[in-house]
Amino acid sequence: MRTAVFSSKAYDRATFTAAQSRDPGLAHELTFLIPSLSTQTAALAAGFPAVCLFVNDVVDRVVLTQLAAGGTRVVALRCAGFNNVDLVAASELGLAVVRVPAYSPYSVAEHAITLMLGLNRKLHRAYNRVREGNFALDGLLGFDVHGKTVGVVGTGKIGAIAVRILTGFGCTLLAYDPQPNAEVERLGARYVPVSELFAACDIISLHAPLTPQTRHLIDAAALARMKRGVMLINTSRGALVDARAAIDALKTGQLGALGLDVYEEEAELFFEDLSSTVICDDVFARLLTFPNVIITGHQAFFTAEALAAIAETTLANLGCLERGVPCPNLVTCG
Repeated sequence: MRTAVFSSKAYDRATFTAAQSRDPGLAHELTFLIPSLSTQTAALAAGFPAVCLFVNDVVDRVVLTQLAAGGTRVVALRCAGFNNVDLVAASELGLAVVRVPAYSPYSVAEHAITLMLGLNRKLHRAYNRVREGNFALDGLLGFDVHGKTVGVVGTGKIGAIAVRILTGFGCTLLAYDPQPNAEVERLGARYVPVSELFAACDIISLHAPLTPQTRHLIDAAALARMKRGVMLINTSRGALVDARAAIDALKTGQLGALGLDVYEEEAELFFEDLSSTVICDDVFARLLTFPNVIITGHQAFFTAEALAAIAETTLANLGCLERGVPCPNLVTCG
């Protein structure tokens, strides 16, 4: 199937090409486009039966209407989340939407733990000190993760793996999810109401999808209910956290440390080299000023294994739709 691949990077080209080389059954005619999808760039997809998109591409009703008018019939997401897609509009326009529900949940869970440990032992500060010849330990005091109470919000594949890793640290584990996971319970985590989790935990890691119900799950009220000095980690979706509320909590010390791999307004920032430009997002710029904040640019998914799985699943999804056979990764608005 001829497919326009938006927001493509060199690593996308390499991994998709490698996947097709390994399995000729995954062969499709791919055109890699650097721009992200928006109303300004949708015309680039004219004549392509399919488009392949990533997390920050705009897939609202206006864009979907443009795609449909140009002959596109398939929207293939090379990611798990689909909150950026107007599924109702896609259904009305006759566009099929497919995704990659699981690529490497280990990659994201491991990155969340990396942020926890890096913040706790202040590795970002220690690294810079040593490079400058400063070997003083003042200001680098951490704590034993062993024995601490850690909360995991969202216990799907990624959250469950985070729980599994954390059991090795000897933590008391609390979990919240509207649909409890039996595996998580077998690992020793106890499901509690989210308000109880907020109040009891020393560290909280977010692994929930973005829905209208979870948007700004972490707001000023939620932060106020947490232990003073709590550590918060978000490797899920940026809009789970109200960044302005987090800044206020960092100022007062209510929030003791913050690790982010995602940010609510990241579409204008992440996946690009902006090192020679001025960042105009004042909220993001303020977050960067705190010594107890680590931000990575949506790289939690970024492992060789994950990229290979994303390419293989995306190409397989396209193959199912091209052959007219049921696709297990079809996303509907139902």
